Amino acid sequence: MGNADQWAELRDFIAARGMALSRSAFLLTGSEAAADDLLQDTYVDVVRRWRSIDHASPEPYVRRIMYSRFVDGFRRRRLRDWAFTRGAADALPTMQAHPTQSTESLVVDRLTLQDALQRLTPRQRAVLVLRYYEDLTVAQTAEALKVSPNTVKSQTRLALRRLSELAPELVASESDRSGEVG
Repeated sequence: MGNADQWAELRDFIAARGMALSRSAFLLTGSEAAADDLLQDTYVDVVRRWRSIDHASPEPYVRRIMYSRFVDGFRRRRLRDWAFTRGAADALPTMQAHPTQSTESLVVDRLTLQDALQRLTPRQRAVLVLRYYEDLTVAQTAEALKVSPNTVKSQTRLALRRLSELAPELVASESDRSGEVG
């Protein structure tokens, strides 16, 4: 296969999957600018390695690069500008209003969740995005992050516990809404 064909495949992949990758990058970073930077850094690595990537199924490899760059970037530089910003609340998953829940209550819940997510470690946030946004299995998440399945399980458990500590009112209000007894 010639170089022109390889680059056409890369362009087609980015055109087809670029928006999904961009959404994931935003959920990880919490900022459009940081998500763009993360995605561009990922694409630079992908271009360098494109010849050796499985062109039939490049997405798992590309996502692994993106998640690794995200976690490693925090370790190396402790980037504060990648933390969730006020504008990121708009991108958080939509919370369904309970018939008795006011719009103001939904906004408060959303801001509380935003603040709690900001306080998680990069790896914990990456695990939650992969497991609950990307809907990956434990094994798929472990492969994407190049960690063991047990690490994924423990990081998920720690992240969820940390969220419940940081925002107990969300856990309590969700439990109240579903009719469960605490």
